[in-house]
Amino acid sequence: METELLYLNDAQLRSMDATVVDRREGAVALDRTVFYPTGGGQPHDEGTLTFGGTTVAVTDVRKEGTVAWHHIDVAEGGTPEVGTGVHGELDWDRRHRLMRTHTALHILCGVIWNEWGRAVTGGNMEPLAARMDFEFDPLPEGFAQRVTELVNAEIAADRPIEISFLDRDTALADEDLIRTKVNLIPEFVKVIRVVDIVGLDKQADGGTHVSRTGEVGRFEITKTQSKGKGNKRVRMVLHDVPEGVS
Repeated sequence: METELLYLNDAQLRSMDATVVDRREGAVALDRTVFYPTGGGQPHDEGTLTFGGTTVAVTDVRKEGTVAWHHIDVAEGGTPEVGTGVHGELDWDRRHRLMRTHTALHILCGVIWNEWGRAVTGGNMEPLAARMDFEFDPLPEGFAQRVTELVNAEIAADRPIEISFLDRDTALADEDLIRTKVNLIPEFVKVIRVVDIVGLDKQADGGTHVSRTGEVGRFEITKTQSKGKGNKRVRMVLHDVPEGVS
């Protein structure tokens, strides 16, 4: 059993029709979904599922192997049976903020890789705020100001973002596609999704992104921290999204 992850090909999808293929009390596995499950530092999507005239909130989404489980508020309508058709709707405002944030982290990663050749050692995000750790000891002088200028210049450049897929062996043979210190791609993943910020950064990634860097908004570093020898943390936030972008 496998859930078709519709967002991998089109992160702009906001809804879907699907069928329940397994159930637990308070959670359903679906044959297809637009909901992103927690993973890779990106939080799960939220939204609603509607079935039989009942609408329930999706409160969490988790992958178990190749199956995406959607946790729902059973107080609002119970857990649908296997075979039930459901309609899912994303909380799009939350998703779009996460897409902007995730793309900002890739821009940050690309800028630091191109400027200093430093690998990522960890990261996490929430809507419009995130942190990313890098191999630095110490941080270069004037680092925060320089990075802020470079990242905002890449956002202003409005670079297109393209998605492609490579077989696992081909992808892993390209060292530039794996920007984390440790390869986090599970062994069962045989096809690797590649996110390319054209002209800046290309790397293996399973998360959701905006279609151009201009959608990200203004980038700001709020703090840098030492997390031990050779490991420095960058905390960032995003401001204003350009007018007309949603």
